[in-house]
Amino acid sequence: MTRHAERLFNLPPYPFAQWADHVATAQQQGLDVIRLDIGNPDMPPPKNVIETLCRAAHQPGHHGYPGYRGIAALRKAIATYYDRQFGVRLDPDSEISPLLGSKEGLINIALAYLGPADVALVPDPGYTPYTRGTILADADVFTFPLRPAQGFLPDFDAIPPNVARSAKLMWLNYPNNPTGATADLDFLRRAVDFARRHDLLLCYDAPYVDVTYGGYEAPSVLQVPGAVDVALEFNSLSKMANMAGWRLGMAVGNAQAVKALTQVKSNIDSGIFLPLQEAAITALSMDPSWIVDRNRIYEERLELLEAGLRGIGLQASRPRATLYLWTRIPDASQGSDADAWTSEVFAKTLLQEIGIAVAPGTFFGPGGEGFIRVSATAPTDRIEEAKRRLETFELPPSPAEPQSKKDLTGAQ
Repeated sequence: MTRHAERLFNLPPYPFAQWADHVATAQQQGLDVIRLDIGNPDMPPPKNVIETLCRAAHQPGHHGYPGYRGIAALRKAIATYYDRQFGVRLDPDSEISPLLGSKEGLINIALAYLGPADVALVPDPGYTPYTRGTILADADVFTFPLRPAQGFLPDFDAIPPNVARSAKLMWLNYPNNPTGATADLDFLRRAVDFARRHDLLLCYDAPYVDVTYGGYEAPSVLQVPGAVDVALEFNSLSKMANMAGWRLGMAVGNAQAVKALTQVKSNIDSGIFLPLQEAAITALSMDPSWIVDRNRIYEERLELLEAGLRGIGLQASRPRATLYLWTRIPDASQGSDADAWTSEVFAKTLLQEIGIAVAPGTFFGPGGEGFIRVSATAPTDRIEEAKRRLETFELPPSPAEPQSKKDLTGAQ
């Protein structure tokens, strides 16, 4: 059989796909696994969004090819959302591209801008598709660290000038996955200035701007004057409206970048199913009280998880936004290097011993070593059960890879 493309040799398996195999193995061994590893909203979208989808799906003329750029009404609804939420004015015809979920946009913008010998600046830790899209485009990744001491914000001055000059894209993501960190407009001004000085396209991934707590309002990078000259922002109904499986997102901002992204997409996909577009219009105009009530549930769950993690000696601070707690695992300095916990071994220990699945920090890059990410997207009663399990669990004094019948390492 013909050998597959060289790029696949450089493309590691998607970490959450492999981790799903570990979880499945644990379940096959009889463990009642509580899934806190993925940011997969467990609650449905607003009722009227579902009703819109059902009505539209019954229309005989709604099942053909829907067009490449999204219907005009959807692009207008996205523009109205950005005006209402951020005071940002967008041209629906040139500055908006509806997406089949924001993840495909993250990959396709890399294909639109990157090729061999090009460079993308990627945060570490960071969302995996930033790196994977760069690899698929046969380009080079330069990672810049997000450190706890700096609030998980990058130091632009620490990026070597020769690297910045050679780069074409820079990825930023706030509110941040996986750390839960937030960024203010002053930081975003500095990011826009850095992109302008180095002729970069600033790709700003913002799917958690509507998942906020305690009165915090997350900004859009497009609120910075002149940002539209250098920035393309990605957003998603997955987290905004609990529509992860519906695959609905958007890229907004720089018109040249929108055009380039649309050119790639028109050669890859055939657009979003028309009833889904109509449902998205309903979701984008939803009553804000629905989001407030939904976020209150997430906040309650994060509080429960925080208390449970304290039960095993971990300190996790509730974030101002996102669905996650990002917490250090036990300090490796307490033992020798041979006895040091790693993020993956720690996560496997929680999985095999008490049936709680969390995400190892290394799924988000080498900078995630020493951390785990815990998601609040399981039903509240399951999170209460997770809290009970954590509070009664005694962590082993030193780590060990899973053994005997509980061995999960063979599940790839």
